[in-house]
Amino acid sequence: MPYAPYDYKCPYKDSCPHLDWLSTQWALESYHRGKDVYDEHLRVVDNFYNTVEELRSRVRSLEKENAELKAKMKLMHQRQFKPNKKETIAGKENDASSSAKKKRGAPVGHIGWGRPKPERIDRTVHVSAPTKCPYCLKDNLEPYNGLYEHIQEDIVIKPMTEVVKYIHEQSFCSICNRPVVQPGGGEMLNAHIGPVAKSVALFLRYRIGVSYRKTRKLFRELFGMNFVPASLLGFDRKAALRGAPIYDDLREKIRVADWLHADETSWRNDGLGHYVWFAGNEDLAYFHIDRHRSSEVAKAIFGERYEGILVRDRYAAYNGIGSEWQSCLAHIRTKAKEIKQEHDLLPQGDKNIPTDRFCDRVISFCSQACEIASELNCGNVPRQSASDIEKQLSRQLSNICKKSLGLKPAETLRTYLIGPEQKSLFAFLRHPGVPPTNNHAEQSLRHMVIFRKLSFGTRSESGIKTHSILPSLVQTARRQGVSPINFFQTLFTSDTPTAQAALYRNSS
Repeated sequence: MPYAPYDYKCPYKDSCPHLDWLSTQWALESYHRGKDVYDEHLRVVDNFYNTVEELRSRVRSLEKENAELKAKMKLMHQRQFKPNKKETIAGKENDASSSAKKKRGAPVGHIGWGRPKPERIDRTVHVSAPTKCPYCLKDNLEPYNGLYEHIQEDIVIKPMTEVVKYIHEQSFCSICNRPVVQPGGGEMLNAHIGPVAKSVALFLRYRIGVSYRKTRKLFRELFGMNFVPASLLGFDRKAALRGAPIYDDLREKIRVADWLHADETSWRNDGLGHYVWFAGNEDLAYFHIDRHRSSEVAKAIFGERYEGILVRDRYAAYNGIGSEWQSCLAHIRTKAKEIKQEHDLLPQGDKNIPTDRFCDRVISFCSQACEIASELNCGNVPRQSASDIEKQLSRQLSNICKKSLGLKPAETLRTYLIGPEQKSLFAFLRHPGVPPTNNHAEQSLRHMVIFRKLSFGTRSESGIKTHSILPSLVQTARRQGVSPINFFQTLFTSDTPTAQAALYRNSS
């Protein structure tokens, strides 16, 4: 087709018959505008596509998080309502793997416990030979040479109280302008109930966990002593008042100990959330109830410059306390077990295969470290090899935590184990006597947890103070090998230095 001349002008430019009499200029402009609109539509489609992909990724992330939360909730429910896992006899016979399970009871070679023979005999009773067999009821039994001895221990309940009348000679004080007397042996001036009864009442409440009303009933039924429950509250306050200086001195002893356990648990006071803090070791026990769970409370207990070693969990309030700390390997092992149980409850599509192997290896690693600590303490492994053992365990742990994990709790634990705090896992290898777990603190708080369930906490500030002082004194007395009842008797009837000396097996 021939091209138009350079200077050609179409007479149908403004109304072309081939364009339904439309202007060619307008048609060209519309064509260019259509291209721009098309490009704009492509950009809008691309934006929508990116948005949809982001939303799909978000949905997948939320679905995974929802599955993890469901698994965690199900795990918590299973812990609260544990199923009956006892198997029937028929089920055990049909299970081929039942023979591989650990046999119940004490291990082979375990020395059985028997009641020791009493050192004294208070009363001897001679019993004649029977004339009839107690098993088959045969009469006219034949005599048999030899005697059969049977020793039986029992208690003697005397439903009575000992009433002591003290007759005091008086002296006159010219400064006080009044006559004065001094207490006799075992006497509490101006107290109608003696120190033995008060000490037993304190022991029943703060060691056995008996309530005020049941303690009152026990005294009334066994000893014939009757009083109102409010009297028992007075016993507590009197003991707390006299034991406060010893409690303060106990805190000072805590602050200079070579190593300590530390832990805390919840408490209720007049309906408000509080916390019971524990600090102690094999010789001392210190409890403190506080409204807060912050680092300021921890510093108030251990002091600003505690230089010992702290055995603790991973709670951040203890950071900065102590020259070094030992992280509880039992907590880490339990955390790995929880992560594994939670991972097992996830849907098959959301499971992360390396997580199971990581948890199993962490559990085995913590158990191995605890066994090494036991061998070191027993002397089966020389202490000189502790440094080499630490290097070996560090390499083993780094190998376990080499690869990242898809499950968030497992990745958090992995990051902690290879982080800068890894050295806190092996403080028990560098310092003799330091345990690898914080089970001591857990067991120490156990009595307070049971007491919390029975009493639902305290109701006043004086109750907080009482329940901080008296459990500390009871636990410390038991760890010192001192009878709490005897200590409270001394506390009620003697001055503070004498009571403090009675609390410790080495009063120096």
